Amino acid sequence: MQATSYTYDSDTRSGSVLLDDGTPVEFDAAAFDAGGLRLLRPGQRVRIETEGRGDGLRITLVTLATL
Repeated sequence: MQATSYTYDSDTRSGSVLLDDGTPVEFDAAAFDAGGLRLLRPGQRVRIETEGRGDGLRITLVTLATL
């Protein structure tokens, strides 16, 4: 699934993305680290992997989207 980076805190390596429908979803350091990224800027297009649904939706991986 793809999303757009919305917030990122380099101290905690956590932040949030916006799904294509505008829904914000937070991610933790484990999800960020799983993607192998060093930095994330707001507005970057990212690929995410998730678990769960609805209020239980959790991001397990964040990495840059490639064409």
